[in-house]
Amino acid sequence: MFKIQTLNNISRNGLDRLPATLYSTANEVAEPDAVLVRSADMHKTPIAASVKAIARAGAGTNNIPVAELSTRGVPVFNAPGANANAVKELVVAGMLLAARNIADALGFVRGLEPGDDLHHKVEAEKKRFVGSELAGKTLGVVGLGAIGVKVANAAYALGMRVVGFDPHMTVDGAWALSSEVAKAGSLNELYAGADYLSFHVPLNDKTRGVFGAQALEVVRPGLVLLNFAREGIVDAAALRKGLAEGRIGRYVSDFPDGDLLANPRVIALPHLGASTGEAEENCALMVVDQLRDFLEHGNVRNSVNFPETHMARVGVARICIANSNRPNMIGQLSHVLGEAGVNIAQMHNASRGELAYSLIDTDSPVPASLVAAIAAIEGILSVRVIGN
Repeated sequence: MFKIQTLNNISRNGLDRLPATLYSTANEVAEPDAVLVRSADMHKTPIAASVKAIARAGAGTNNIPVAELSTRGVPVFNAPGANANAVKELVVAGMLLAARNIADALGFVRGLEPGDDLHHKVEAEKKRFVGSELAGKTLGVVGLGAIGVKVANAAYALGMRVVGFDPHMTVDGAWALSSEVAKAGSLNELYAGADYLSFHVPLNDKTRGVFGAQALEVVRPGLVLLNFAREGIVDAAALRKGLAEGRIGRYVSDFPDGDLLANPRVIALPHLGASTGEAEENCALMVVDQLRDFLEHGNVRNSVNFPETHMARVGVARICIANSNRPNMIGQLSHVLGEAGVNIAQMHNASRGELAYSLIDTDSPVPASLVAAIAAIEGILSVRVIGN
C-alpha cells in the first residue's frame, strides 16, 4: 500500500484514479509515501523522510521547497498546461476589461438609482467610458509555454498583431504556436513595440523583476501591462513610477497589491487564474497519473527538478536512482551490480543540470546488500527498488 497525504482538497475524480487496493489517502498521514498539494505552503512544515515524491495539482511550485527536496532525491511533479485554458481566458478577459473600461463602467451603473431619468443619465455619462478595440493592437507575450502559446493564438484570432519572446521554447510549443506570431529578438524589442504586454513565465532569480526600470524606459506610453504569472515578475517600484507617469496606462493583475487597491489605473483580481472547476480537475487528473507512474514504475514525467525518464518494464526488478550529476556514476553503478552478480536487463539514464536519474531493470531480485552498496556511492541521493 502507498500512503498519500493530501494537503488541500483534491478533485475527487483525480483521487479516484488511485486504486483502493494500492493506495490510501488522507489529510493526516503518518510516514506518507507521497504528498498531493495545491496551494498549501510546504516551506513551513517538516516533510517526512518517508516521502518519495511531491505532486502539485497546478503549474507553479513556489509553495514547495524544491531545492531541499532535490538534495533528498525527491522529485516534485506539477501539471503544466492543465490549467492553461483557464488562464488564457482570464488574460483575454483582462485585456477586454482594460480596453473597454468595463470595471469603471460597472461601478458607474451600480451607483445609479432607479428613476425616470435613468436612461438620460446613462446616455449622458457613457462617453466617460469610451474605450478602444483589441483588433489591430500589438500584444507582446513573454514566455511561450503552454499558457503563453494559448494566449498568443487567442489574441491573433481576435485580430491582434502578436509578438512573442521565449529563448527556451520547446518543440511542442513551437508546433502549437500560430505561424502568424512574430518572434522578438530581445525583451527590449518586445517591450518597445507592444500596446499590451502579458507575462507567462515562472518566478525565479532570472525572471524576478524582469519588467523593471529599464523596461519602463522603452515602452510605449499608455501600455496595458498584464500579469497573470507571478507577483514578483513586475518590479514594484517601476510599476508605481510607470503608473504615476502614465507610461503604464493600465495594470491588470491577478495579484492584488495593498498600495495600489485605490489606483484607478489598476484592475486587480483575487488570483482567479486557475480557479475553474475544469482546471482544478485537469490538474488533479494529470498529477495523480504522474504520481502513480512514479510510485509504481519509477518513471518521471513533468518533474520540475529531475529529468524526464521513462522506460517500459522488463525483467524481475527495477532500481530507481536519483543522484548528483557527476562523471563516472554509470560506471560505478555497473560495477556494484556486477560485484553483486546482478545482470542489467535494460537501463536508462538522464540528467538535468546538477541532478540525474536512472532506471535499471534487472534479471534477478535485488538484495538489500546491493541497495546499501549503491546508496554508499558518493553523490547518490536516493535508491528505491520496485517489484522485488
